[in-house]
Amino acid sequence: MQTLEREDAVVLQPESKVRAAVIWLHGLGADGYDFLPVVPELQVDDLAVRFVFPHAPIRAVTINNGNRMRAWYDISSLELDGEQDRDGIHASAALVEDFLRVERERGLEEKQIVLAGFSQGGGIALHAGLRHPKTLAGILALSTYLPLEETLPSERSVNNQATPILMCHGSDDTVLPMSLGEASRDYLRSLDYVVEWHEYEMGHQVCVEEIQTIGQWLRDRLG
Repeated sequence: MQTLEREDAVVLQPESKVRAAVIWLHGLGADGYDFLPVVPELQVDDLAVRFVFPHAPIRAVTINNGNRMRAWYDISSLELDGEQDRDGIHASAALVEDFLRVERERGLEEKQIVLAGFSQGGGIALHAGLRHPKTLAGILALSTYLPLEETLPSERSVNNQATPILMCHGSDDTVLPMSLGEASRDYLRSLDYVVEWHEYEMGHQVCVEEIQTIGQWLRDRLG
C-alpha cells in the first residue's frame, strides 16, 4: 500500500482499484499515524481498502491540565453525568462528514465505508455514524463510550439503525474504565442497535487477539 501524507490525514492507498474505505479516528493526544502499524496485521489487503487516518485539531484539554494537544473534543470529566463539550463533539462530527463526502466524491458509497475510532475517536465514530443520513457498512468503537447519549433518540438516523457496531474494551483499562463502555453498549442495545461486544485482558490499548477480531469483522463488512 502507498502512504499519502496530507495536512489533515494520513492515507494508506491500495495499489489496486479501491473497493472500500475505513475512516479511523485516533485517541486523545495521538495523531493519524497512531494506528498505521495495525493495518498490515488486519490481513485485509485483498479487499482493496483505503484507510484514512485523520488528524484531530489541536486544542486545550481540561482533564490534562489545559495542555494543548490533538483532541476531538475537550474533556473536563469522565463521569457519565459530567459536563460534555457539545461544541467540540459537533465540530468533530462535522469533520467526519467532510471525510465521508470526500470518499463519495472518489466514487464510494456509504455502504462501502466503515467509521472507526479508538477512545475519543471511537466516541466520535459512534456519535457521527449513528446520526449519518445514509447507511454505513459498520461502526468500529474501541475502548470508548457514547458521548451525548441523551440526544441520540431524537437525532439518530433510521438508515443506521441496523448498522453493525463492534465495540471492544480492555478489562484493565484505567484511563477509560470498561464500565463506561459497558454502559454505552447497554444503552445502544436498549435502543435496538446491533452491538457486538468483546473484552480483553488489557489496558487502554489494543492487543493481538483484538486486531484479529477487527480484521475478521472488516472482512465480513467489506468483503
